[in-house]
Amino acid sequence: MENLILPPKPKNSLFKKIKVIVITILVIALYLWTFTSIDIDWGRAIERALNNFQRVIPRLFSPDWSAAGEVALSMLETVFIAFAGSLMAALLSVPLAFLAANNMMGKYLSVIGKWILSAVRAFPDLILAILFVVAVGPNAFAGVLAIAIGSTGMLGKMFSEIIESIDMQVVEAMQANGANKIQILFYAVMPQIIPEFLSYAIYRFEVDIRASSILGIVGAGGIGTMIIFASNNRNWNEMGMILLAIIVVVTIIDFASSKIRNKIV
Repeated sequence: MENLILPPKPKNSLFKKIKVIVITILVIALYLWTFTSIDIDWGRAIERALNNFQRVIPRLFSPDWSAAGEVALSMLETVFIAFAGSLMAALLSVPLAFLAANNMMGKYLSVIGKWILSAVRAFPDLILAILFVVAVGPNAFAGVLAIAIGSTGMLGKMFSEIIESIDMQVVEAMQANGANKIQILFYAVMPQIIPEFLSYAIYRFEVDIRASSILGIVGAGGIGTMIIFASNNRNWNEMGMILLAIIVVVTIIDFASSKIRNKIV
């Protein structure tokens, strides 16, 4: 029987193993450096966590039902803030998405659109809420503006990627048949992007419900205002009622929006 000659191992296999080992060591070293450089008294932190667990957690699981009416109104305001902000963001992000799409505006103009969307996404919702509270005062309108601007950056990026992924053969076919730009937009582009636009807009509304729940901490309206008051007063039973309301509302909206998205897409 002839001796079987095994094929030589690729030369880069050893290099790949070394690369994986080096990356693993670097990641572990980064985590170790992070935790050792932070001045944390782990013993005291664990002791306080255990004390708070025994003192606070049981009261969170005993919600104050007498505050249910006030909590419901604040939660409803939070939903309205999220809805109004999401709707404004969905409308504002469409022209920015077309501006940022390479296949719509060309290479150079799309860079401007992408830069604008990146600049908008750089600001967290809480920072935007603080700025708008200073600008328009501590009210729900500040929360709506913060949600609208914060969501515009993310929706604009998603929408632009959807536009860039459309089937351009449909557009080229209509151009070859003499269709103008308005006709191409409404009969070649829009039918391809509207279902995904709606799906992402609804998903963003889910995210904005969670985001608007904390904007009241800085005076931007919604249930966050009750959260900060309950926390400052150490009223953990009321806090439990607030958390229960947030969980129920977010769960219902998540379930309903997922059903709607499945119908759309």
